[in-house]
Amino acid sequence: MEKQDDFGFGTQIRKSPYFDATVRWGAAGFSVYNHMYIPRDFGNPEQNFWNLVNDAILCDVAAERQVEITGPDAAEFVQSLTPRDLSEMAPGQCKYILVTNADGGILNDPILLRLAENHFWISLADSDILLWAQGVQVNSRLDVTIREPDVSPLQLQGPKSGEIMRTLFGDSIMDLRYYWLREVDLDGIPLIVSRTGWSSELGYELYLQDSDRGDELWEKIMSAGQQFGLKPGHTSTIRRIEGGMLSYHADADINTNPYELGMERLVNPDMDVEFIGKTALQRIRENGVKRKQVGLRIDMEPLKRPNTTFWSLIKNGKTVGKVTSAVYSPRLEKNIALAMVEIEYANIGTELEVHTTSGSAQAIVVEKPFYDPKKKIATST
Repeated sequence: MEKQDDFGFGTQIRKSPYFDATVRWGAAGFSVYNHMYIPRDFGNPEQNFWNLVNDAILCDVAAERQVEITGPDAAEFVQSLTPRDLSEMAPGQCKYILVTNADGGILNDPILLRLAENHFWISLADSDILLWAQGVQVNSRLDVTIREPDVSPLQLQGPKSGEIMRTLFGDSIMDLRYYWLREVDLDGIPLIVSRTGWSSELGYELYLQDSDRGDELWEKIMSAGQQFGLKPGHTSTIRRIEGGMLSYHADADINTNPYELGMERLVNPDMDVEFIGKTALQRIRENGVKRKQVGLRIDMEPLKRPNTTFWSLIKNGKTVGKVTSAVYSPRLEKNIALAMVEIEYANIGTELEVHTTSGSAQAIVVEKPFYDPKKKIATST
């Protein structure tokens, strides 16, 4: 395929099982995520957004690698990695979790899937949790096996994704609940399907368990979705910022704790069980935080592209924070952003000056998420 040569791809970074299909369907740009190429450009990002919110898009997210944890002590081990209480998590259920270090810093914000009583997948954001988990296990004295399985997810997202799933799998798939999973096959292709996704829209993730069948799976889904307006696409920065969804390394990193993000619901420092970061998170809760994530409206000409650097936030000549993600929302007709600011400047209505790559502008602290704050779209049936 000559087009691959134009991108200058090497072998030291992995290609997903859908790589050739995405190039064939028009992928024009890639970035690297978990040491794998991920498509980031199928043309106009605004059109990609409208395709997502009006119809449906299919995204190669195989770079969301899985850390598989099995064995008699799997549940205890997984609980040791996260401050979220998993005691009521049932087989077949998914949960959004944080993985924290001993200082309470966030190492990853993955989806946890419980496939069976002693079988878990951690579906990763962009950091090396496989190595972290294996390192933790060395001194844990728990009987678990930790590996990266042959599993590669696709995201089928948008209001028509349910009808496409019905076409693929029949009526029975329609009773799959939000944040639950099911084992299925598609003409012999082995899959785990979950009602999850990184879009704030109705959506599904299809976890392929045989990398040799990636091209076949992609084409089957695109064929089934043709009548519903399905388009190839990439995860939408516009929609995820509208929904207040984090992008690891941008909106959070190892020096960010859950309380700064307003994610207290994902932390239970009072659990009887031990987990990494428990003492630190108890202390942070008691002492309070010095900074906080906020939503911003930036009053300037529509941004032509998402920010790719951290923009300083200024108040009375003093730097008080930074913009971590910013984009123009064509639906809201506003520049919207997520930012981390000193706590005294985090109140709704606070006016700040933002130094962008194209000059200074005024910003105001506003409520987030910016659209559908109750997630009625994603949880709808």
